Amino acid sequence: MARLSRRGFLAASAVAGPALAAPTAASAAPRTATATSPVASGARGPLADGVVPAADVLAGQDWRTLAGRKVGVLTNPTGVLRDLTHIVDAMTAAGARPIAAFGPEHGFRGTSQAGGSQGDYTDPRTGIPVYDAYNATAQDLAGMYRKAGVDTVVFDIAGVGARFYTYTWTMYVAMWAAVLTGASFVVLDRPNPIGGQAYGPVLDPAFATGVGLKPIAQQPGMTAGELARMFDALYLPDDTGGRRLAELKVEPVRGYRRDALFTDTGLPWVPPSPNMPTGDTALLYPGTCMFEGTLLSEGRGTTRPFEMIGAPGIDWHWAERLNSLGLPGVRFRENYTVPTFDKFTGTTCGGVQIHLTDRRRVDAIRTAVAMIVTARGLYPSVFGWRPDHWIDDLTGSSRLRTMVDAGADTDDVVGAWEDELARFRAAREPFLLYG
Repeated sequence: MARLSRRGFLAASAVAGPALAAPTAASAAPRTATATSPVASGARGPLADGVVPAADVLAGQDWRTLAGRKVGVLTNPTGVLRDLTHIVDAMTAAGARPIAAFGPEHGFRGTSQAGGSQGDYTDPRTGIPVYDAYNATAQDLAGMYRKAGVDTVVFDIAGVGARFYTYTWTMYVAMWAAVLTGASFVVLDRPNPIGGQAYGPVLDPAFATGVGLKPIAQQPGMTAGELARMFDALYLPDDTGGRRLAELKVEPVRGYRRDALFTDTGLPWVPPSPNMPTGDTALLYPGTCMFEGTLLSEGRGTTRPFEMIGAPGIDWHWAERLNSLGLPGVRFRENYTVPTFDKFTGTTCGGVQIHLTDRRRVDAIRTAVAMIVTARGLYPSVFGWRPDHWIDDLTGSSRLRTMVDAGADTDDVVGAWEDELARFRAAREPFLLYG
């Protein structure tokens, strides 16, 4: 995930509309109906009554909510029921067969690596036509909706809570296409696996790309359903001449509260992309994905991508320096890997493996900033930025790169976005569904 070029996925969409507005909640409160959110209460920790994703709720009702609609489903391998049956297969078996499916990055059935998709084809299991939504503009997707005869688009994808995970922006463009065609949009909500706190810089609209189209925080702390509500109210009108969705329905997760982590939910982990093997990977990803923008390996081609970071020429001093900082929730182990693909294929890399010691205290973005600052200081001949300034696309501006290059420390870098992050936290409040 987050491997497309800066002028690749959704580039046309990013420049097609008017200038992007800063997030403000005034006069933009959600006006579309949603099911009542059954919010769990009580102390932090495992949710005693369990968590029921929206897909399971609808399946338990024989998909009655979608009866009589011509449904297209935008999903991937994470769109499963708690018994691990894929929702398209379950709908088909229940006699509520969709008329089309749409696949994001990695594809509908998930056969492609980062930056790839499956193209258009007929799903051999169900016979349903599958359309490739990755790299599609809103106009492209609108054409697919019309060709398939879709009047309702159902979105069911589990993300990982990071702005640069492309599924968020596939959802946004799918919503935009629904405005163009008058289709209804239904989000089958799922838990945010890394919790409900917002962290990190807010995207500068001048840096809008397919890994960040709108000014949200790098770790927004919102579910897909909450983001959909925010997008419909604040951003779609900018791109559609003032129009919003004809109908937005967010089916909530039952028994869920926003401070829950994935380990609290009792749900099976289905990797949302090939390099996201565990929920711990997801907790670190909003920070360590920034290493994609450096010359260091972010761990692709190892057994623990985004947890093992390194490069030839790095040694034990990095782990020692990082551990001396006392960063909350993490411990660093000296580590050596030989990546099997991507950066440094077949070459021994020294570096660190990040071990989580307290999942609730970790701040992935601050942790990664500290790693970047210390790596630059310890290994100036090894550390560097990718020449295409991919780090600017990931962080949503040139600020982190220029501050690090100027010698700023971790506190300076993190402090630079605190005001904009506070404004984002306030702007998201009207759209939150879970207590």
